Amino acid sequence: MHRLPPCLRNPLTRLLTTLLTTLLWLGLMVGVTAPASAQTTALKTLVLYDAPAASVDANRLGKAYAIMLGNLLGHWNTTVDLVPVQTYTAGKLDGYDATFYIGSHYDLPLPTSFLTDVSATTKTVVWFKYNLWQYAWNTAFNFTARYGLAFNSLRGLNAPPSAQTPAPGFFDTVNYKGQTLKKFYDYSATTGAVMADPDIGSVTLVNPLPPALPISTVAASISNPATGESLPYIVRAGNFWYVADLPLSYIGPRDRYLVLCDQLHDMLGVTTPVNQRALVRFEDVSHLVTPGDTRTLTDYLRPRNIPFGIAVIPHYRDPLGIYNNGVAEDVPFAASNPLRTALNYMLPRGGRMVAHGWTHQYAAVRNPWTGVSADDFEFWDNVNNRPVAEDSAAWALGRVDAAIQELGTGTYKPFAFEIPHYQGSPNAYAAVRQRFTTSWGRLVYYTSTATAQPNLAASDPDRDFAVGQFFPYVIRKDYYNNKVLPENLGNIEYDLGALDPSSNYNYTAQDILLNADKATVVRDGFASFFFHPFWLEASLGKPGLADFKTVITGITARGFVWTDPATL
Repeated sequence: MHRLPPCLRNPLTRLLTTLLTTLLWLGLMVGVTAPASAQTTALKTLVLYDAPAASVDANRLGKAYAIMLGNLLGHWNTTVDLVPVQTYTAGKLDGYDATFYIGSHYDLPLPTSFLTDVSATTKTVVWFKYNLWQYAWNTAFNFTARYGLAFNSLRGLNAPPSAQTPAPGFFDTVNYKGQTLKKFYDYSATTGAVMADPDIGSVTLVNPLPPALPISTVAASISNPATGESLPYIVRAGNFWYVADLPLSYIGPRDRYLVLCDQLHDMLGVTTPVNQRALVRFEDVSHLVTPGDTRTLTDYLRPRNIPFGIAVIPHYRDPLGIYNNGVAEDVPFAASNPLRTALNYMLPRGGRMVAHGWTHQYAAVRNPWTGVSADDFEFWDNVNNRPVAEDSAAWALGRVDAAIQELGTGTYKPFAFEIPHYQGSPNAYAAVRQRFTTSWGRLVYYTSTATAQPNLAASDPDRDFAVGQFFPYVIRKDYYNNKVLPENLGNIEYDLGALDPSSNYNYTAQDILLNADKATVVRDGFASFFFHPFWLEASLGKPGLADFKTVITGITARGFVWTDPATL
């Protein structure tokens, strides 16, 4: 069965860091000042991030957020440079169409040259959360007179949480385009740890201004349900934008992250018509597939002209004999009649192949569950949370090439690659890029340029920091220089705790459709999900087919247009 790694297993995937129990963020973005228009030439963008010299982990966190923002900017025809704000030099802004500052470190002193250039530029500036007071409260820059805005203060939790009041409330609700998007919050009464990003920057619009000055407008508001207050969440004053939050923290499919994904169109000044599309992918199609199940699903999609992806595991292995009475089993693609039979029916009827690793498992060991294809990790040592012992670009490329060789270049040639469980080392991602221009799914991004080493001491310069990210639209070029097709809704899951202790939660068709509702706020967003054909097995006693149909009809009813993934 398919399992997601612990950090991605919950379809409400969120960005969790190990640095702080309470995350507090602010940042800056810059777009084009001209009226929105169709993008005809590449935009040069600069992403500045905090890298305080005294805090190695904070440096990595700042860069991680910069990578995430850079990925989103890769949705458009852009070039993206990631640079620590501490290294900013006078005039650097002038060389870019857009400059983004991500202030993830509270009260980090900003270079005067940067503040001076922000005050003088006619380019679009978007500032996220922290450190705005260094600009707004410096009388030399005439902030309020220039923008019609006043920065007031930070607002956080309404009160300290406690066992008696575990959720005191904060500004956590963004209402946008008819949808309510919530910031994540969790509190442990046992440890006292808060997992949230509660701080926002409070600004006030000071209008009217003289006609020659910009009139500030609110693009989105955020409310505090416990107090009934509302504050600007994203506000624009001419070429200056302020985002009161850092929407890259604790992201999820129902999160205010989607507001940023949509507003980036306006921040960049790019006109994009509403064009909302849908994708579906059959997951973990291997030697264990039941051709009748995939045929039933295909026959439902075909008359509706819905193309679909097929995540194929070319080579099946059960080296410990877990599912074969203790006898090891090894079945290459050429010898798998069930897999070839299933593909031969699906491919002429709208199926588009994706290589889902080579064996979707690693060696003759449990990594971490059974060692069986589709169960375990292939490009990551999940037991020890580090790269596998053999990790190198050459080793990973060998597995990618093995998958390609088994599938061949004819009928079964895949158009994209999906790393098993969305988790691989930087070397693995580099290897995939050598053979495929397209990935499909959610990826993990590392701040290190070397091999990932997440378990080293915090003071070790080789220690790495990684973040998972999903996308609501196609990314033309991500941090790995790869095109990424979105998977933003998750997948249907049923509690099989009695058979499989790792599959112990339910994620329903209604959950998927609620995620699709939230995805409608992105003007060119997708509703993209995946489904395991084994949920049709009668022995499981689950309403897999009925729920699959519910999702397909529900996404269609919401106006998303089903799209051939191979044409994106």
